[in-house]
Amino acid sequence: MKLNPLSRALILVLGVVTASPLSVAQGLPDLGEAAQTDFSPAMERRIGESIMLEIRADPVYLDDPEVISYLNRLGNRLAAQSQDSRQVFEFFVLRDPTLNAFAMPGGFIGVHTGLIMTAASESELASVLAHEISHVTQRHLARLINKAGQGQITSLVGLAIAILAARSSPDLAMGAAMVGQGAAIQNQLNYSRDFEREADRIGLELLERSEFDIRDMSAFFERLQKYSRLYETKNSAPGYLRTHPLTTERLADMGNRIQGRPYKQVPDSLEFQLVRAKLRAQEGSPRDAVTEFEARLLDRNFAGGETATRYGLALALLRDGRLAAAEKEVRQLRHLKAVSSMIETLDARVRLKLGDAAGAATLLQGAQKRFPQERAIAYGLVESLLEARVPDEAIKFAEDDLLSYPSDPKMHFLEAKTYAMLGRRLQQHRAQAEAYALLGQLPEAVVQLELAQKSADGNFYEYSQVDSRLREIKKRIVDESKLPKLK
Repeated sequence: MKLNPLSRALILVLGVVTASPLSVAQGLPDLGEAAQTDFSPAMERRIGESIMLEIRADPVYLDDPEVISYLNRLGNRLAAQSQDSRQVFEFFVLRDPTLNAFAMPGGFIGVHTGLIMTAASESELASVLAHEISHVTQRHLARLINKAGQGQITSLVGLAIAILAARSSPDLAMGAAMVGQGAAIQNQLNYSRDFEREADRIGLELLERSEFDIRDMSAFFERLQKYSRLYETKNSAPGYLRTHPLTTERLADMGNRIQGRPYKQVPDSLEFQLVRAKLRAQEGSPRDAVTEFEARLLDRNFAGGETATRYGLALALLRDGRLAAAEKEVRQLRHLKAVSSMIETLDARVRLKLGDAAGAATLLQGAQKRFPQERAIAYGLVESLLEARVPDEAIKFAEDDLLSYPSDPKMHFLEAKTYAMLGRRLQQHRAQAEAYALLGQLPEAVVQLELAQKSADGNFYEYSQVDSRLREIKKRIVDESKLPKLK
């Protein structure tokens, strides 16, 4: 499916979030206790998690630990400069070529791959994240609720979820969404200007305190505005402009705030360039991706540097099944002496494809010591050990890893796969159940735990743990069924 119905549904929520009659030209008042009471942070988080369950199950959700890890490092670097240290953020990526990003209730912030690849610098990408972070920290959604009443926002969030579910007929879903809601939503959007200006102001502060180039925020929006002028209709403008109305006053306000500040040139990180190269190498056909990166090397058009260009070429060659050529590019990357966990995982993937699982595992064991927090290395190491037919080593690493990252569903799935290879059925189903529970798929978790109960290879202690966990999850299902429905 295409992302449009999904992104439009989420943007529908955002359009309401970023609008309120409480705004005034000179700034917004403090939130106050009323909004805290009417629409709590816990409720915002619950709504965000409900929508995230739909997003993670959709093919457009980019389940790439390296891209996600980079975006969360970047986003949390900015969020750490916020005065609201209690807010937890989760940044995720949707595979969509359009220029868009959006904030949802509960600190969930989505970014389209098109925006990442179009950003001319890391500071530009950071400026968009800073803007979205500011929408969340200023609790613009709660401000709207305080004025409009919880019933209205509950129906709007339920409307967004309904649109997400109606994938089989997106046009019909959007048509139904607008019936009876269009006028109200448009009225709210008319008040969004001051919220946008507040997010600009606070976003600039976050950008500066995080030591990025604040001029790139203005540069990004100006480029978007010029891009939109090439088209005659509003609907042809970049999605980010449609949901974040850009006015001459906003641009002038940004310029005034930046004027007089000392110039600071900020180089892009290697990870920013590698992530962009990775996304580009995954676009279109493998052969076209190879041709593009080969042309850049031939012309010495190293947009993002030679390391990123060769990295993208190696990935494209790997996609195209040209393993010897991909291995050659990895050797060239090693000669450049660039240091990145993404180069380590690429090298391991090539070795795996060439049948050298033991070599891949050895490489990743060394990389894991240098990059202990990189989840892609941890996943790759378990998979390499399994491919090398040493499940005992794989399960030891997975179990140790889960002591530090107990809420990682992907590692629980790998743990289940490893237990299956070892023939340990009870533990296999138990690990699978934990993965499903972490993803919010509670009925599936129950099924796995019931299979664990029926296995014949557990001891009394293990069966007791399974029984206890099964009772917990069944109680959770009952408790959640009693919660007010978002409709």
